[in-house]
Amino acid sequence: MSKKLHILFLCGWYPSRANRNNGDFIQRHAEAVSLDNTVSVLHIVTDKNCLQNIEYSFDIINGVNTHIAYIKPTTNPIIKGIRFYKAFKSLIKKNGSIDVTHLNEVYPFGIFSLYLKWFKKFPFIISEHWTGYHLPQSKNLSFLQKFITKIIIKNANFVCPVSNDLKKSMQFLGFNGKYKKVPNVVNTKLFHPKKIENKIFTITHVSNMVNNHKNIKGMLRVVKKLENEIDNFVFKFIGENSSNYKPYAEKIGVNLNKVVFINHVSHNEVAKILKEANLFVLFSNYENLPCVILESFSCGVPVIATDVGGISEYFPSEFGYLIQKGDETALLKAIINIYKNPVNLKNRMQNYAKENFSRQSISSQFTELYKQTLN
Repeated sequence: MSKKLHILFLCGWYPSRANRNNGDFIQRHAEAVSLDNTVSVLHIVTDKNCLQNIEYSFDIINGVNTHIAYIKPTTNPIIKGIRFYKAFKSLIKKNGSIDVTHLNEVYPFGIFSLYLKWFKKFPFIISEHWTGYHLPQSKNLSFLQKFITKIIIKNANFVCPVSNDLKKSMQFLGFNGKYKKVPNVVNTKLFHPKKIENKIFTITHVSNMVNNHKNIKGMLRVVKKLENEIDNFVFKFIGENSSNYKPYAEKIGVNLNKVVFINHVSHNEVAKILKEANLFVLFSNYENLPCVILESFSCGVPVIATDVGGISEYFPSEFGYLIQKGDETALLKAIINIYKNPVNLKNRMQNYAKENFSRQSISSQFTELYKQTLN
């Protein structure tokens, strides 16, 4: 048996005591890679609850060595930079010898990847998930950020966006590198089909519940129109602070018996809710490749989503509907179509998820890239 590689996941985003949901999709990548490699996570984050300038934590979470440094907030950027650098140096010592650095979030954490390559001879690859590289958000990137990002990407052995759409946006900005698409990961053992016999047609939405991103209010307006078309349905809105939309629902006259607002739930609970749904809806204005669409497929649940970002790259037409962003009429029509003509392809949908997004599939893809990097 060949010796396992030691992979350092260098993360600007990662779940922590400061933000339990931040970068959970990166955590799932790390856990997948740990199937075939030894994985250590290095994450540094500002925490308003810090009593000391720097506080360190270590835990083995789902087989991943997780090193997190919490930084006491400061308005002085120089002091902040010094604290981050000290924390980085300390955590690197704790991680010992590394074969490949796997960078998540190019800027600013990629500066640490450059340091490890130039001074420690550790090569690195990049995973990128950020929607900020798409127009119009990319107009907010500063000259300095774009300049440093170009250097980081140029020095990476591989750049792994989750979609070709994200790759094109990055290349449009002049970020030239060796690109290799690797999608998000799904725990297909957790997200799997379940036989359901709902008396009430159950529609589910799971997200960060940010309206300008996920268009929550647009979905609520569709719920109001749906009341005139379907009697027995319920639309579940699940995510942080989802109940904040209840006043808007009341304002536009939504029957509150038809909607359920559920604030943050665990990943396990998301799986349970998805498995019991008849339909999943994502009405976003922009995306890359949302994990929850792939998780819905793995549960055998049809999906209605907007044709934005890289969603269409992994969306077989028989698994639901892709509609134009903001088209509330199309969303209403698609919901009614699935209500009247249920999609019953649970086994095919989960097999598709296993082949493309399972932990073993993603681990194999990344492990091959690590080996090519070292060669």
